[in-house]
Amino acid sequence: MPHLTVHALERDLAGREAALIEALTEAVVAVYGEWVRGIAEVQLVGLPAGRWGIGGKPAEAPAPRVTFGIREAVFGRPDADQIVRRLIAGVTDAVAAVCGEHLRPGVTVDLVGAPDGRTGVGGVPATY
Repeated sequence: MPHLTVHALERDLAGREAALIEALTEAVVAVYGEWVRGIAEVQLVGLPAGRWGIGGKPAEAPAPRVTFGIREAVFGRPDADQIVRRLIAGVTDAVAAVCGEHLRPGVTVDLVGAPDGRTGVGGVPATY
């Protein structure tokens, strides 16, 4: 199950939540296909100004950071490099389109692979 967590300043998210969730889901569907739409999960975490620090000081205008959890097996596929590039580009495009192009240069996308059996749902390891 693709799982995206977006950390951004509240001012960059406010009023754009539904559009960003939709755009991020579309970015995932564009890479994996329609089958993933129903299981793609997006969480938006809005931080008030002053609660995001860079270099030991509150950051004035940090760009959103997206942690994208996916199955680790993706990285072992022959087309892994292409998939990684498409996911990073698509997620960045979605954030910039919804939250503003001025954020694009700093948008960070971390793809985090979960090995089989290391994710649980409902108290048991997931087998998808």
